[in-house]
Amino acid sequence: MMNNIDRVHLMGIGGAGMSALAVLLEAHGLKVSGCDLQQPHYDLGGIPFELSHSSGHIERYNPQALILSSAVSRENPEVLHAKEKGIKILSRAEALSSLFNKSYGIGIAGAHGKTTTTSMTALIFLKAGKNPTIYVGANVPDIGTNALYGSGSQFIAELDESDGTFELFTPNIAIITNADWDHVDHYHSREEVIKAFTDFSDGRKSGGTLILCAEDEGASQVFDRCSKTRGGIVRYGWGKSWDWGAYDIIKTHGGGISCKVSHKGKEIGTLSLSVSGEHNILNALAAISSADLCGISFDESSAILRDFHGSERRMQVKGTTTGNILVMDDYAHHPSEILATLSAVRGIYPERRLVVLYQPHRFTRTAMFAGKIAENLSSAEKVFILPVYSAGEKELPHSSSNEIVALSKGNIEAVNFENVEMRLKEELKPGDLFLTMGAGDVYRIGEKILSES
Repeated sequence: MMNNIDRVHLMGIGGAGMSALAVLLEAHGLKVSGCDLQQPHYDLGGIPFELSHSSGHIERYNPQALILSSAVSRENPEVLHAKEKGIKILSRAEALSSLFNKSYGIGIAGAHGKTTTTSMTALIFLKAGKNPTIYVGANVPDIGTNALYGSGSQFIAELDESDGTFELFTPNIAIITNADWDHVDHYHSREEVIKAFTDFSDGRKSGGTLILCAEDEGASQVFDRCSKTRGGIVRYGWGKSWDWGAYDIIKTHGGGISCKVSHKGKEIGTLSLSVSGEHNILNALAAISSADLCGISFDESSAILRDFHGSERRMQVKGTTTGNILVMDDYAHHPSEILATLSAVRGIYPERRLVVLYQPHRFTRTAMFAGKIAENLSSAEKVFILPVYSAGEKELPHSSSNEIVALSKGNIEAVNFENVEMRLKEELKPGDLFLTMGAGDVYRIGEKILSES
């Protein structure tokens, strides 16, 4: 799709996925420009950037291809002008897959955990001297960026299943962390999700390996349905019965977790992580599995992961106020992610009272999962809930934050951006853990509390 193209313009370049793509395209020798309606959160280097969408960009930069973020409408005047001029219109996945599919691709997919798993995998390969190309949907503090062009053969990429375009990728190693039902605006049933992940697994290169989490029901259904002749299949989970297994788990007070690891039923060593949560042990097993396939030993992988400090907005410690209120932030927005995050946080800081500020993400997700969200938030002593971050969607019946409040056990209170700081000042006490949670801009509230303390 990118053959004979030297100049590209990216609409929505400020986001995690688009900024990473821009960096890689420029590293491949293309002339890149971009625009967005908000200031970029990620470093674009010297790539020309405009804080607007305008048909004038097409005249100014004269691109041969216009690459669109999923948030940009195909009816946008800039897009329509590009069409009139005969300029090729591509999605982010179409452009990224054209680079990825030419390489030895390691593609990580899943409704949850893919960012952390990709970050762990990238760090292992980088520290092991493989010089991989890296594409991650968040900044990785241990690497210092969300995208890196390497001279090695491996291309490690986080693949987004939200609109089904991950099926464009043909990896040599395909990792599925889970196949949970999410993105209900695109997938209208769990069956559609399983089919998409099965198609993705069967789309790997001939002789390629599929790595699956055996503990996830959806991933297990993919295993039952996928081709067994396409290539090898590796499964990971709890105990010694899988290709890679973890057992004898020890949680460290104040953060961190460790376990013993088996490979094909044989104990091979101990894995110690500075990040917390049992889900991160599973993420680490996926990363270790892919590294093993590329000649990186368990001893080397586990030593590298001992110093892994997580991805941005994944159980991230933001700081402590002068009044000893610990502020953390997490991207969790799906019920399963909420449950995993709160469980992990409880394990790290059992002595702290947990106060959560949650921002629901998308009306479609809120309408479908309001009851489960309310149930999984119930373990916190107090929850404040902001209006839904729409991500461009129109409001639906039973899709507001008040729907979650109505289904709660009384520990959830609706707030808005006008009164949330006042309510937090009234509620938060010394020794509390204040957790901002959601895929929108809720993290800004935690940062403001820290800056004013």
